Amino acid sequence: MSESENPNSQIENSKSNNWFATWFDSPYYHILYKDRNYHEAQVFMDNLTHYLNLPEGATVLDLACGKGRHAIYLNQLGFNVLGVDLSPNSIAEASKNNNIHLNFKVHDMREPFEEKFDAIFNLFTSFGYFESDSDNLKTLISIKESLSEYGFAVIDFMNVNHVIQNLVPEEVKTVDGIDFHIKRYLKDNHICKEIDFKDNGEKFHFTEKVQALTLQNFEEMMEEAGIYLLDIFGDYKLKKFHKAESERLIMIFK
Repeated sequence: MSESENPNSQIENSKSNNWFATWFDSPYYHILYKDRNYHEAQVFMDNLTHYLNLPEGATVLDLACGKGRHAIYLNQLGFNVLGVDLSPNSIAEASKNNNIHLNFKVHDMREPFEEKFDAIFNLFTSFGYFESDSDNLKTLISIKESLSEYGFAVIDFMNVNHVIQNLVPEEVKTVDGIDFHIKRYLKDNHICKEIDFKDNGEKFHFTEKVQALTLQNFEEMMEEAGIYLLDIFGDYKLKKFHKAESERLIMIFK
């Protein structure tokens, strides 16, 4: 759960009221999740760009890019990439990789862009952090309006059915000498994660939660947003989606 490097989210003047605005901008978030599988992420980008048949030099938006691992690799594949995220700290780190064809900026994912993109990627469960369904719809409409005439968008979400069936209620994960005590549970149609730890004698507590959105939920929202769902995959090798077994819910739309 909460797999995204950094979900883009609330408007700047209200972000202090939202758990994700502080946790995802915290250095401890990146410590806890430092062991992400970069090879798997690159294989996914290879498969995805090949499937979409994106031409070299295509404009790609990495929506909720975190520190930019996907965006950087997409740029290495020959694309013009913009990475955006709510977290100023993540964007500051990602911007160290800026070049003429790779840029990063702080942006609210609900707001459309002036420019149009050939592809928009929202990867690694960077959706469903809002309390309001209208904000989810606003995000989908923003994605739709930011696509070029022949552009494609991709949302890579967790498969809620698989996650709930395999939820680990409690574990302790030690990273960089910090013992992260983690509890997971389902509450009010959200998958929640409580994270407690100590560092330098100080106690910390964070809560992550993401809406338990199913394929049917997305289909209903996309229909309302006027979005056409083209294809659905169940893993990063783009295998067929199975409601119970698939680890991911990868949706291709325009």
